[in-house]
Amino acid sequence: MQNPNITILKTEILSDNWYTLNKVTFSVLKKDGTSEIQSRESYDRGNGAVILLYNRPSGTVILTRQFRLPTYINGNATGMLTEACAGLLDDDNPEDCIKRETEEETGYKISKVEKVFEAYMSPGSVTEILHFFIAEYSHEMKIADGGGLEEEGENIEVLELIFEESLKMIDNGEIRDAKTIMLLQHLRLKGIM
Repeated sequence: MQNPNITILKTEILSDNWYTLNKVTFSVLKKDGTSEIQSRESYDRGNGAVILLYNRPSGTVILTRQFRLPTYINGNATGMLTEACAGLLDDDNPEDCIKRETEEETGYKISKVEKVFEAYMSPGSVTEILHFFIAEYSHEMKIADGGGLEEEGENIEVLELIFEESLKMIDNGEIRDAKTIMLLQHLRLKGIM
C-alpha cells in the first residue's frame, strides 16, 4: 500500500556506473496539513542475502575477510573487513542466492538454510533489503577453497573462528560490519551457540 502523504515528483539518475544513484524529488504532507517539497539521493544496488555458518560441536563460525574500499576511505587503515558471507540476489531468490554465495566465498556446499529476518541496512540512503540466514556446517561440506570469483574481482580470505572469540572481536573493534554483528548476536540471543 502506497503512502498517501508522499508523492514522487521527479527521479533523476545521477550515476549508473556501478549501481544506480538517483536524485528523487517528492512532496510530503506534514502533520500540520501543509506540503513540503524535498529532494534526497537514493542508491539502488539491489537486494542481498547474508549467512552465518556455525558448528555447535566445535563451537566455531565461518567468516570472511576482504578489502572494502568505502571503509578504507572512512578511516579503516587497512580497508580489510571481517564479515559474514553475503551477496546480491541478482535474479535469484534469497535462499538460492545465499547457497551460491556460500559455495563461491567459503567453499562450503550447504543444502539447508534457516532464514531468521530481513533488514534495511542503511535506510537513509540505500534501498537494499538484506535477507539474513544461518546454517550449520561441518568439515565434510567443504568442497572447494572458496575465496570468491576472480571475474568479479573477489579476493576473499575464509576464516574459521571460535564463536566466543568472534564475540570478543566485536567488543575490541576487530569486527565492525553490522550484518555480521547482528548474526553473531542472533546466535547468542537465541541460545544457538
